[in-house]
Amino acid sequence: MKVILANHAGYCYGVERAFNIVEVAATSAQRPITTLGPLIHNTQAIDALREERNVSIADSLDEIEEGTVVIRTHGVPPDVLESAEEKGLEVIDATCPFVRSAQKLAAKLVEEGYTLVVLGEKNHPEVIGVTAHAGGEAIVVEDPDEISQYLPLKRVGVVVQTTQQLEKLEKLVRRLLPHCKDLKVQNTICYATVDRQDAARKLARDVQAMIVVGGRHSGNTRRLVDICKEGKVPVHHIETADELDKAAFNDIDVVGVTAGASTPDFIIEDVVRKLESF
Repeated sequence: MKVILANHAGYCYGVERAFNIVEVAATSAQRPITTLGPLIHNTQAIDALREERNVSIADSLDEIEEGTVVIRTHGVPPDVLESAEEKGLEVIDATCPFVRSAQKLAAKLVEEGYTLVVLGEKNHPEVIGVTAHAGGEAIVVEDPDEISQYLPLKRVGVVVQTTQQLEKLEKLVRRLLPHCKDLKVQNTICYATVDRQDAARKLARDVQAMIVVGGRHSGNTRRLVDICKEGKVPVHHIETADELDKAAFNDIDVVGVTAGASTPDFIIEDVVRKLESF
């Protein structure tokens, strides 16, 4: 069976940067290092940090009494940073630069008097952080059709969760345009997200089945699954090679592989090797 890996798959710049930051900190740490929530949405990568670098995870600051707290790639509300400093914790901010840009742009839109609309998952930590940086006042929509209940609006500023699909943003803009006097759109979708989505969409047209590798809690990975399904071929979302079932590929000659932005190279390589052995 021929296995084709998408041109863009796996770790993005923000995730790789965060891991490098934590690796460097763990090498010279004199005190405990704790990430506030999982650094990224990938169980295997987080387990490796815990086992190899002794980096622990806490769900809230209340669980961290001393040492260093690492802010994960998704970012946090400003008051969390303030609370960490008040507790005397050393803070390492590993927020993805693209997420930080979305936070700043959202805050600026509110300062300029726009009603802020955030396109993204309501309960996702990135969206919660972006909204908080803008003062907590925002309309958050997961589906562009949801905006209808808030219309008409006079002045609207839009930002987007960095891992959303461009097609959703375009649809939201079409919904808003006829009902707004002043519309300002900041396309805060990360270029790595666009590259991975485009590569997955193209590959899904040329193969008989697609494998999407990545955490089941990873929003950007789930969106890759949805995009691959547009190709009308079987799509298998897995976290590790152990989930691959040889029987599912008996009639497959060519399979495509892509991976979410939080998926480490070693997991992707394991998947490709196992598929090639079928």
